[in-house]
Amino acid sequence: MIHEIIPVGWLQCNCSILGDAETGEAIVLDPGDEIDRIQEILTRHKLKVRAIVSTHAHIDHVGGLATLHDATGAPILMHAADLDLYRAMEMQAQWLGVAAPPIANVDDLLKEGAVVRWGRFEARVLHTPGHTPGSISFYLPVEAGAGSANQNPAKHDAAAGQNIILPRPGRLLAGDTLFAGSIGRTDLWGGSLQAILTSIRGKLLTLPDDTRVFPGHGPATTIGHERESNPFLQPNFRSP
Repeated sequence: MIHEIIPVGWLQCNCSILGDAETGEAIVLDPGDEIDRIQEILTRHKLKVRAIVSTHAHIDHVGGLATLHDATGAPILMHAADLDLYRAMEMQAQWLGVAAPPIANVDDLLKEGAVVRWGRFEARVLHTPGHTPGSISFYLPVEAGAGSANQNPAKHDAAAGQNIILPRPGRLLAGDTLFAGSIGRTDLWGGSLQAILTSIRGKLLTLPDDTRVFPGHGPATTIGHERESNPFLQPNFRSP
C-alpha cells in the first residue's frame, strides 16, 4: 500500500495519502492546506481519490477540504458530531487571526464501526471523542494478502525452499487524539479530558502493541510504546 504523509499548513497537520498501486484508488485524510502538493503526490502515483476523510473539523485539518473536493469530485466524509464545528469556520479563523477557507457540503457521515474502502484496502472508523466531539481514528488492520513480496517483509523457509510473506502490523491514523508522548488538547470548544482518556483507553489501547500510530501532528509511534511511556496513559495519572 502507498502511504505518504506530508505536513501541511502553518500548524503542520499531517495529511495522509493512502493508495492502492494496483487499482489506482486512493483516499486522503486531513488535507488541511497545500492542496497543490497533495495533487502532485496523487499524480506521481497515478491515483484517483475515492474519498476525502476528516479526522476532526479543526481548521488546520479541514482547510483544504473544499479545494480538494472541487479538484477531484471525491466525497467528503466526517463524523456528524463535528458538523457544527466545521460550519463555524469563520469563528475558527478569527480565533487564529487568519482568513477563513471555503467549506463544502459533507457528503457522508461517519460513525463508529463504519468501513471505508479503496482498491484492495479498507479501514474501520473508531469514534474517539475528546479533542472534539466528532473526532475519529482510522484503523487499518494487519496487511495480509493484499501486498506483494516487494511490499511486505519476507522470511525464508529453508525447508520449503520459499519466501513466506509476513503481514505488516496494523496502522492507526489517530488525528489529534493520540500523539507520541502526549494526547490531544481538550481546552478548545467541545473538548473533554475525561472523554479523550476514555476513548484512548477503551478503543486505542485495545489494539495490538505493534500497531503503528500516525498522529495528526508530529512523529509516528506505536500503541505499545504509548502504553508503556505516555505520561497521560499511566495508571497513576489522574484527571483534574
